[in-house]
Amino acid sequence: MTQRAAEHVTGPWNDPELPVDERVESLLGQMTLEEKVSQLGSHWEMREDEEAQGEVAPMEDAMSSGKLPFEREIVDGEGHLTRTYGTVALSVPEGAADLRRRQAAIVEANRFGIPAIAHEECLTGYTAYQATVYPTSLAWGATFNPELIEQMAAAIGRDMAATGVQQGLSPVLDVVRDARWGRVEETMGEDPYVVGTLGTAYVKGLQSAGIIATLKHFAGYAASRAARNHAPVHMGRRELMDLIFFPFEMAVREGKVGSVMNSYADIDGEAPAASKWLLTDVLRDQWGFDGTVVADYWSVAFLEKMHRVAVDQADAARLAISAGLDVELPHTGGYRTLSQQVREGRIDEAVIDRSVRRVLRQKVELGLLDLTEDGKPWQPQIDESVDLDSESNRRLARRVAAESLVLVKNDGGTLPAAPEELAGKRIAVVGPSADEPRTMMGCYSFPNHVLAKYPAGTFPHKGIGLPMPTILESLRQAYADSEVTYSVGAAIVEHDASQIEQAARAAAEADMAVVTVGDVAGMFGAGTSGEGCDAEDLRLPGAQQELVEAVLATGTPTVLVVISGRPYALGDVAEKCAAIVQGFFPGEEGGPAVADLLTGTAEPAGRLPISIPAAPGGQPSGYIAAPLGQNSQGVSNLDPTPLYPFGHGLSYTTVEYSDLSIESEEIAVDGTVNISARVTNTGQRPASEVVQIYFGDRNAQVARPVRQLLSYARVELQPGETKEVTFWVHADRFAFTGLDYTRIVEPGAIDIWVGPSSGDLPLSGELLLVGQTREVTGDRVMTTPARIS
Repeated sequence: MTQRAAEHVTGPWNDPELPVDERVESLLGQMTLEEKVSQLGSHWEMREDEEAQGEVAPMEDAMSSGKLPFEREIVDGEGHLTRTYGTVALSVPEGAADLRRRQAAIVEANRFGIPAIAHEECLTGYTAYQATVYPTSLAWGATFNPELIEQMAAAIGRDMAATGVQQGLSPVLDVVRDARWGRVEETMGEDPYVVGTLGTAYVKGLQSAGIIATLKHFAGYAASRAARNHAPVHMGRRELMDLIFFPFEMAVREGKVGSVMNSYADIDGEAPAASKWLLTDVLRDQWGFDGTVVADYWSVAFLEKMHRVAVDQADAARLAISAGLDVELPHTGGYRTLSQQVREGRIDEAVIDRSVRRVLRQKVELGLLDLTEDGKPWQPQIDESVDLDSESNRRLARRVAAESLVLVKNDGGTLPAAPEELAGKRIAVVGPSADEPRTMMGCYSFPNHVLAKYPAGTFPHKGIGLPMPTILESLRQAYADSEVTYSVGAAIVEHDASQIEQAARAAAEADMAVVTVGDVAGMFGAGTSGEGCDAEDLRLPGAQQELVEAVLATGTPTVLVVISGRPYALGDVAEKCAAIVQGFFPGEEGGPAVADLLTGTAEPAGRLPISIPAAPGGQPSGYIAAPLGQNSQGVSNLDPTPLYPFGHGLSYTTVEYSDLSIESEEIAVDGTVNISARVTNTGQRPASEVVQIYFGDRNAQVARPVRQLLSYARVELQPGETKEVTFWVHADRFAFTGLDYTRIVEPGAIDIWVGPSSGDLPLSGELLLVGQTREVTGDRVMTTPARIS
């Protein structure tokens, strides 16, 4: 590796008893310009493997052409090491050996013995070989359970920390504005409050384990034109500030997140990687963010290559660091020129110092500058015996999967289908999702992200590297006394209808049919969902629509199970289905979770984090819209009303809402109010109800959404039990961006609704805000907590 640097220089920066800022400033003052710039770069060792086909990052081959070898890259130090565990299939001991070797080389190559921050992906769990594959982010959204997501994130963080990692590139806080976008699966849905509360919980969980969380993609990425990956975003600043920014601000203010990653897509022509308004004015000056901004992979290079706002890579680097982008990922490109640009007078060294200071502060806080007991530089502490797919992980993955599955329709007579009721009878399982484990995982799961590039059979357990019971296997185990047949019926990616007739015959001969359809996640067109796998419309991919219709035509009671990364239009088939279950890539325990729901072993608990459309066209649409964005008869012939609305989800019992109480008819524009309602389980089975409260600004100086989620609370109810849910509401929650682009709370009438979904709100009331229009600046109340009694 690299020749050993001169004897390491020690100083106050190595003293853990000193304040962090004092340690940072003492080190910064001793560093040369080249040593400073080295802290703003990164290295990704892209191991060559002739068997692997495909890329794991956008334009990977084209953008890697100028990368330096590791030995040259680390001269004077390194800021980040990119995905040691997440690039090829390495066991923990193999990855540990590689990480130790590289960290040792980096430490030896710089005077101060400063290690790099090792970062990895963690969108569906730790993206490493044989690590637990949890449900994808859209499934987190369906849980409406921040406490559970925080527990999951903490478990992910502990596994990452055990293997010597310091930073995770998650969560995704993009608010969906067009469900055709391929990366919908990575989001938590269409509502900024759900995204914000769950995303902030994830941040707290991950960082509780000592792993820096990274918000992405800041901002607007999910609103690209025609839902095409990286396509321009044409969105007014009011929508951007009121809807898109909200979860990011919450995670900064309340989650104290350590890092933020920029978006690729330009907003009205302004590339986020070069946007001082986004990365400094909003993120730091308005919200008080004090962590690092890291580049989404090659987004600095994109400023020249794709956005064409820079003449070359040096110009791109100058624009990015001046805007507030601190670290170039996944490897150093244009940032390599920063030292020379300072000497040429193109950049002030103070700009370099600003970013280096942020990186060094994180390294100090992580303990990377602390010396060992014998006075040597830091070394990674790795537990090579750690089980990345432990039994406790799998139990947690099972719980998240169970709480994420949404029962969207039930005729009351088909589900739950207890095994004893179907003993001796025939169940026809049909569809491509039933016996293919890859359909249970998102595109950033290690099996789909990395292992899918290899020929079938390269890795154990059907090529995915770890045990993953399929829906078919789980149903056969659950219905051991029934005859369970299987027909694939149709492919997911290709439009092949040749096996539909056989599947329909099997269904016709059965007492119940379970049809499993949906997506297979991939990258850049290699799947039907995932990064670069955008959809023309929301029709089920391939010939799956024809398959469902053929099975329904047999007249056999049919349970439709959709396992997907986005919602698909079900208006043509829903009426004939006996029941419909929606799952969003529920992970390695998704198969057993589906079986538990169908048999009634588990109670349905999930709620839709994004609406299911009736028709495949007419996109984009969403529930957060002003009156003219809703169904407007006499104005447009297109009706955007969803088949199943945001927040919808059934249970195997009935729940009644009553006794709405708004403690005061009016409050000041800076006041608070308690709003309560009672919920009663009027059925015979337990309920896990998600009580939702919505508001609508009846009149405002700008067009406002008809209704928007104010808060929610998950309430467990035994048969016959009644509980009261009280929401504490601050007037800040009614703030919006006014005509002059300041955030305000206006006096006037606010409509209040409480119910089980955005489309089913049996309780309604009114709250009057009084006083003068108030500008909301600085810290504000962003949450509406609930008390259950």
